[in-house]
Amino acid sequence: NSVKAWFERGAKLQSIQSAAQKVLQGKGLQGMKTFLQRQPNPQSKEIQTCTSSPAEVLDRSRNISFKALEDKKNILVTSALPYVNNVPHLGNIIGCVLSADVFSRYSRLRGWNVLFVCGTDEYGTATENKAIEEGLTPQEICDKYHAIHSAIYKWFQIDFDFFGRTTTEKQTVIAQDIFWRLHKNNFLLEDTVEQLRCENCQRFLADRFVEGICPHCAYPEARGDQCDKCGRLINAVELKEPQCKICRKTPIICSSKHLFLDLPKLEIQLEQWLDKSTSTGDWTANAKQITRSWLRDGLKPRCITRDLKWGTPVPHPDFKEKVFYVWFDAPIGYLSITANYTDKWEKWWKNPPQVELYNFMAKDNVPFHSVVFPCSLLGAQDNYTLVNHLVATEYLNYEDTKFSKSRGVGVFGDMAKETDIPCDVWRFYLLYVRPEGQDSSFSWADLATKNNSELLNNLGNFINRAGMFVTKFFEGCVPAMVLQQEDKKLLALVAWELQQYIQLMDKVKIRDSLKHILNISRHGNQYIQVNEPWKNIKAGDAERQRAGTVTGVSVNIACLLSVMLYPYMPTTSQTIRDQLNCPQSVIGTMLRGNGNFVCALGAGHRVGAVSPLFQKLEGDQIEALKKRFSGQQKVASSEAATAPAPAAEATAAADPERAKQLSQAVVEQGEKVRNLKAQKAEKALITAEVTLLLDLKKQLVLAEGKTPEPAPQKGKKKK
Repeated sequence: NSVKAWFERGAKLQSIQSAAQKVLQGKGLQGMKTFLQRQPNPQSKEIQTCTSSPAEVLDRSRNISFKALEDKKNILVTSALPYVNNVPHLGNIIGCVLSADVFSRYSRLRGWNVLFVCGTDEYGTATENKAIEEGLTPQEICDKYHAIHSAIYKWFQIDFDFFGRTTTEKQTVIAQDIFWRLHKNNFLLEDTVEQLRCENCQRFLADRFVEGICPHCAYPEARGDQCDKCGRLINAVELKEPQCKICRKTPIICSSKHLFLDLPKLEIQLEQWLDKSTSTGDWTANAKQITRSWLRDGLKPRCITRDLKWGTPVPHPDFKEKVFYVWFDAPIGYLSITANYTDKWEKWWKNPPQVELYNFMAKDNVPFHSVVFPCSLLGAQDNYTLVNHLVATEYLNYEDTKFSKSRGVGVFGDMAKETDIPCDVWRFYLLYVRPEGQDSSFSWADLATKNNSELLNNLGNFINRAGMFVTKFFEGCVPAMVLQQEDKKLLALVAWELQQYIQLMDKVKIRDSLKHILNISRHGNQYIQVNEPWKNIKAGDAERQRAGTVTGVSVNIACLLSVMLYPYMPTTSQTIRDQLNCPQSVIGTMLRGNGNFVCALGAGHRVGAVSPLFQKLEGDQIEALKKRFSGQQKVASSEAATAPAPAAEATAAADPERAKQLSQAVVEQGEKVRNLKAQKAEKALITAEVTLLLDLKKQLVLAEGKTPEPAPQKGKKKK
């Protein structure tokens, strides 16, 4: 009791409250764990003789920090698990992890109990494909790209509570438990299915090992499970002109026995849950539309096994040579990643009355999160937490085209840092153009415009002027404020903008909320321009007092903006608070009320050193970046590869590097020809492109040191 009383007395002291806010930053005890992990190792021998291992200490902190609290609003945030086989581009980042990060940070500002998890999706054909391509084992691919993803998200300041992976023992245990529950409850069925097999590679071609022409929209690069253009799900045998992605041979159709999730048997339960979730939760319009389109024609059984080696093993003895299909297995990764973080994971994932689950993803992931995964959990009948708010974006394009790593088109996560544009500017622009209601595009010219107008001339200009007036006119201390009707009108307007911001963020309208931050700084700039404190400060006492009021009001609005900016631009938010020497308490209190404006910097408060927050992006800098990421270098090399080769090259030795370039050019030209045929382009155009393709193939043979076969003479059959 004495110790408890001592803690309670100490907790009431302002100095301790300020220190706690500085360390915790609205994250509760999780903030303490993060703070302690950043400290240097203690040198005291007495401290180092602690009998608990670091793992045990960490486990205790997890148990304390992340059990769902009965007296708080518990927010569970997940971001769609990125495939481990690639480097995420800007569209991937805004569609999933960045959007989720903004809402997670905002939720902490609101005082809610938040757990934000994500991780790399590491099983399935995509990983096997990449392993073959790079000459590594699947595990080596997972280790390599998990590190790449982690570094990218760290640079973008994505503040996960835990970023895990699916290749863990807990993933196997939890996935197999759900499987056996579905089996016990008779929600699985067996069937023999026709699937593609490559005789050349001696293997069944699951999903991403095959591509061809979509039977629905004629897109020439449809995968064996889904078309990226029309979004329709596909059985691989339905593809027209299918090809093995490994050897490009035409596969044959064979039979194989598999297990299916009996979606029709779960359809009534699913619809009842969907009616409740979509009516009470904040589902985006596209998420609702995509889900309803699946249900419109009735659900069909969905295969959950695959003929692969790399995946979670199916524990059924009749299917021991198979693994789980990635879209049955991957969403279970949310549970296993949480379980790898805290042994109290069931407090989050088997606690629907006390936990609100937010799923963030791009629209192509919707049916797996709104139909397949919920059906798996409903069928398991183990009181699982199901999604309350499914937040799906449309697609972000790059300068009105698609991102393409192979063609060098677009900015990928590992390249953003190399541009020397600050992380917060990237975050701001991606959130400003976030594709909430329709597809949007990243544009270098627009990035420069928004940086120079909204950040530099609007937001940065207002905050810098407010702080500089305190420093220049009032010796660094906030002056006394005597509010007039004009000031009260401004504060009422700011409070209204703040309320709109809160209402929209509560509904996960992230892009729209950002506009209200910029509106406040616009109101502030206009307020300063009209009142001209730089003139009043040189006049009589009444005018000087007026200048003081305008300055004091402005610097307090700047303090509010620093908190509102925190979910969007965390470094800038901290910089503003440091420059204004804001009390640490503001980060944890300003958004917890009903949106009323609070004066945090009273008369006499001393600000710190004030300096500009943003730099102008110059035209030549932007043009250089636009050219660098436009794929022109790739195009140039491709064009060089298509130039007629001199006759002497026929006897040249093999050139492996040139052969590699030509091989890529052949693939790209072949895709172009297939695309033209699918679009039924003019015959003359197709013929010209086919001629170019044949010429590329001839050059490839030469670069490989082989002798090209003579072209067959017209009118004579080749023997």
